[in-house]
Formats: sequence, structure tokens, C-alpha cells
Amino acid sequence: MAKQFKDLRIVFMGTPEFAVASLDALVEAGANIVGVITAADKPAGRGMELKGSAVKQYAVSKGLALLQPDKLKDPAFLEALRQWEADVQVVVAFRMLPEVVWNMPPLGTINVHGSLLPKYRGAAPINWAIINGETETGVTTFKLQHEIDTGNILLRTTIPIPETANVGDIYDQLKEAGAKLIVETLQQLTAGALTPQPQDNLDAASLPHAPKLTTETAHIDWNKPSRQIYNLIRGLSPYPAAFTELHGKTLKIFGTTIEYGDAPILVPGHPESDGKTYLKFATADGYLRVTDLQLEGKKRMKTEDFLRGYRWPA
Repeated sequence: MAKQFKDLRIVFMGTPEFAVASLDALVEAGANIVGVITAADKPAGRGMELKGSAVKQYAVSKGLALLQPDKLKDPAFLEALRQWEADVQVVVAFRMLPEVVWNMPPLGTINVHGSLLPKYRGAAPINWAIINGETETGVTTFKLQHEIDTGNILLRTTIPIPETANVGDIYDQLKEAGAKLIVETLQQLTAGALTPQPQDNLDAASLPHAPKLTTETAHIDWNKPSRQIYNLIRGLSPYPAAFTELHGKTLKIFGTTIEYGDAPILVPGHPESDGKTYLKFATADGYLRVTDLQLEGKKRMKTEDFLRGYRWPA
């Protein structure tokens, strides 16, 4: 006889705040979380004291059993995992799992991914959807298999991406959407109401991907069109933030507006300011006016506040 949702023995794997929302939704829905796996504690803050992940902090607050393995193939960890006798594992914003881990439970391992698979497979799906100017994105639950983010789709939900939204805005929405979706997925799975759908890999090569963000990704190329740079900036705001240089110092840019009008007379990347109210950079086809920034060694602030204390070179 198939188990009911609340009888399922669930092991949850995750690390950041994004994953906490899903774990909390499962706990609040009455799920039987028999164990939680998260990253090892890491040094943080000025004192570089060891700090547990957001998932660890939540698990401890709820009295949930916890493992923090350094290596996922460690025999001691694998034995401890087997002892939990999970029916299913749930993975949200964790690391790649070896087959010996994801294939262990009878119902397999379900991943919550922040995109509408098969689009945006990879490490940074929310960022790349915005960087590429998408008007919608979503969350997908799917069964893990050998190739990353290619398993059979269980459920998907879609949310719009407003033209002014940054990655922080969409991250928060997808966090809540993913939490709701994993509960629905497990409930429907136990009710026998799900038919896993294979991902269409025929055009996989042409699908947009979501590779890990790099410093090169975040460095603004002002020779590109305004809209493309605008999307890059909001796709990296508030973290890790797109950046450029201003008078020899690194300038992080968190918000801009596109200034339409005549083509720039300045070389792309050249800054222009009245020293009081505006700062803008020339692009390939116009200007981007900066609204929110952080100069190296300074706090993040609005442009007007920044300019009050900044001496513009003559």
C-alpha cells in the first residue's frame, strides 16, 4: 500500500535561505523530515568565526537531525544516510550529488530548480533569465538523474519578470513559489497523481543555459547596447553586482535607467556628471543613468547622496 504524504520519510538537502523556504513549507505541511543535510560551517564576518548555513540554523531551531558531510561519498556519511531510511530525498540549492546518494531512496531524489526546465540548466538560472531579458521564469520540480538538470519533470509554475525587476525581487518570488511547489509535488506523488514528463532534449544545444557567474560576467562592457547592459545590471543586483571603473576605482552598479535620446557623443564607458544630481555612462547606443551604486571602500548609496561627498575630477 502506498504511503500517505505525512508518512513519507523525507531527507532534505540544501544550504542557503532559498532552501529554507522549502524546508519550512514541508515542516508546516506536516511532512516527516527524518534528516537534513547541509554544507559544513564556514568562517564569516570580521572575526571569521565559523557560521552554519541558513538551512543548518533552521534545522537546529526545529530540532531536526542534521549531517554536514565534507565528502558525499564518505562511507561514514553514506551509512548515516542509509540509517535514516528515507523514502524520498528533496534537494534545494545544494551541490551535485553522486549517484550513490541520489539513487538511494525508493522514490528517488527530487530537485527544486529556479527555472522553467529545460531552459536555464545550471548554477545561476535566476540571474541568467534576467540578464537575457526574459519576460517570465518559474520553478520546476524534477527527478534527479545522471546529467545535471535533465531529469523527468514533475511540476512547474510560472511567474512574470517585470521589466524593472532585479534578481533580488525574482529570487524572493521563486523562493516562495518553489516552497509551495515541493509540497504540492510530494502530495501529488503520494496520491499517484503525477506523470513524470521527460525533458525535450532535441534542441538542448540551442536552449539558454545558466553557468556559474564569474568576475568576467559581472564586468560591464559599455560597447554593448543600453538595454543589454541594463539587463545585466538588474540580473546581478543586489548580488554579486555588475561593476565598472570610475576614476581608477571599482564601482558597483545596482540600478540604472535607460536615457533615450540622441546617440552619445562620448566614447562608450565614459562617465558624465554634473557633480550633483546625475551620473551616467555612454553605451553603444545611448546612456545609462546610474541610480544606485557603491564605490570601492564606500557604502552602497543613491547617486545623489554619493555625489554630495564625491569630488569630481576637473
